[in-house]
Amino acid sequence: MANEKRLQEQIQLEAKTFLAKEYQGLVNQIKPKPDLRRNIVGAFLVGGLICLIGQIFVSSFSGRGLSQEDAFAATAAVMIFFGALLTGLGIYDNIAKFAGAGSIVPITGFANSIVSPAMEFKREGFVFGLASKLFVIAGPVLAYGFITSVLIGLVYYFLQ
Repeated sequence: MANEKRLQEQIQLEAKTFLAKEYQGLVNQIKPKPDLRRNIVGAFLVGGLICLIGQIFVSSFSGRGLSQEDAFAATAAVMIFFGALLTGLGIYDNIAKFAGAGSIVPITGFANSIVSPAMEFKREGFVFGLASKLFVIAGPVLAYGFITSVLIGLVYYFLQ
């Protein structure tokens, strides 16, 4: 009796596995294939446009008398502001749908990764929603960035 029950459970498990594989095969047949050329061109154009806008700000700040280092810092602040603003207005998501990685890699994508979760969870309140979910996406990046910079600093210190 126990063997029959185990056999029946094994048959049910195999049937579920077979159905899952069959279903996945059907999904793969129906799923539209991404247009690789369009994705590459979109990422290149939007990423390049974001970088061009950043370079215009750097040149503008440098032309107004800021040192190159200060111009870079001011440009980073302005680009983060615009990335956050466009995310708040719901425009950056549309840009990201078209550009893919072209909108994620620049610093504006970092601003988007912080503002998006904050907007999503703001309805749950400032403490349990906004504050607790603010760094859901960017938090690991920041944590590993800090850890890596400390380790590199220690290696540099001891090799001097």
